Amino acid sequence: MRPELIIIICSFVISFLSTALITRYLIPKLKSLKMGQKILDIGPRWHKGKEGTPTMGGIAMIITLCLVTVIAVVIGLFAEKYRALSSRAALVFGYAMLNGLTGIIDDRVKLLKKQNEGLTAPQKYALQFVCAALFILGMRLTGNISTTLHIPFTSATVELGFFYYIIAVLLLTGVVNAVNLTDGIDGLASTNTLIVGIFFAVVSFSVKIGGNDTALLGGAVAGMCGGFLVYNFYPAKIFMGDTGSLFLGGLVVGGAFMLNSPLTVVIFGLWFIVETASVILQVASFKLTGKRIFKMAPIHHHFEMCGWSEIKIVTVSGIITAAMCAVSWLALKGIM
Repeated sequence: MRPELIIIICSFVISFLSTALITRYLIPKLKSLKMGQKILDIGPRWHKGKEGTPTMGGIAMIITLCLVTVIAVVIGLFAEKYRALSSRAALVFGYAMLNGLTGIIDDRVKLLKKQNEGLTAPQKYALQFVCAALFILGMRLTGNISTTLHIPFTSATVELGFFYYIIAVLLLTGVVNAVNLTDGIDGLASTNTLIVGIFFAVVSFSVKIGGNDTALLGGAVAGMCGGFLVYNFYPAKIFMGDTGSLFLGGLVVGGAFMLNSPLTVVIFGLWFIVETASVILQVASFKLTGKRIFKMAPIHHHFEMCGWSEIKIVTVSGIITAAMCAVSWLALKGIM
């Protein structure tokens, strides 16, 4: 059996069980600390029933990733064949955790203010920018990134020089925020990220851009999301909060950089991009014409207003993400 498959299975099982068990412990603990979600008055009125549901559940996934990292290091010391924590994987994990820390700060501010508004947009983006800059610097210093950009669906590359870093920062912060916006209904962000994790696991079998570290990433992402979904699927018993959504966003976009094809995140992360685009279009349309394009943004709320159930929205978005992951596989063929 190939090492990548063993790593995927072990990483998934450990991540799934750890996240599920920690989340189970967190629910009553967060309730006792009165860390319940506040629901915006401008949101769907039926979401008011969710007020008080424990939030900051993303802590469980952060703890799990720390555990997986430690286990990967120990195994790598004794079994070189199964060594999986490369420098690029360590940097992606570190980037995700830094974004998770930003989420923890934001969630804590919300709870202290007793409202659903934490850090201001400039404050949050400033922290995300620092996280992105540190990630790019780390990747550059370890030789895991260059200023040459792969064009999806081809074997062509473009040398961008300094402009590469501008694009990289925009992708890193943009996708992290996109996953954050997606986390608006039960199980939506975790389901779509689970599918992306499976995609990373499949790509790990590629000779040129895969490997043990990609297998570790894929198994961990899928396992963490699966374990969290045990309690986050409709009706959710816990929310991940910005702690979890920013953390997962870091893993999603960081994984694209691990594949040496960052633009691919626009394909396999299409649902996340659409969520962000719906907000941008809604705001722009209202400011320019006084009219709204959607009944409510982000777009998952629009579908809710159209009568779709939360389960239907999650199912449809998951199918779309799975399809776009298949398209991304074709987009990566040029460098496989």
